[in-house]
Amino acid sequence: MKITLIAVGRKMPAWVEQGYNEYARRMPKECNLQLLEIEAEKRGKSGSSQRWMEQEGKRMLAAIPKGDRVVALDVEGASWTTKKLALQLENWMHAGTGVSLFVGGPDGLAPECLKRADQRWSLSNLTFPHPLVRVVLAEQIYRSWSVVNNHPYHRA
Repeated sequence: MKITLIAVGRKMPAWVEQGYNEYARRMPKECNLQLLEIEAEKRGKSGSSQRWMEQEGKRMLAAIPKGDRVVALDVEGASWTTKKLALQLENWMHAGTGVSLFVGGPDGLAPECLKRADQRWSLSNLTFPHPLVRVVLAEQIYRSWSVVNNHPYHRA
């Protein structure tokens, strides 16, 4: 199975790339985690956050690999414990399709992305900077894989 993290923004700080890469490289080939960065709209005095978000959303939707299940990271989504995420991961793996995870930019996810999502997942009621979400997601995906496979990384 392939998990594609479709995230708005490029040129992240080194600590974001290092953190994400650390957990992504730990994932086995049968549960591969890939990052697909979507160019953020240039923000300026002219334009609106709604327009910028819509343009980013169009690019995100176009980037979904064919047949993937889409999970939008959304503060209004379901809150999953580590065990619940491990069950989700196991179900995704058994489904035989890929999974695309949507992480919006500074203005969030476009309504079209939320409509397209098969599931909505909330990492927290807190608001995180979108670069940090990449690291947290990669670690939680790896942790969930370790739970499913009785790997010693997760010792709950």
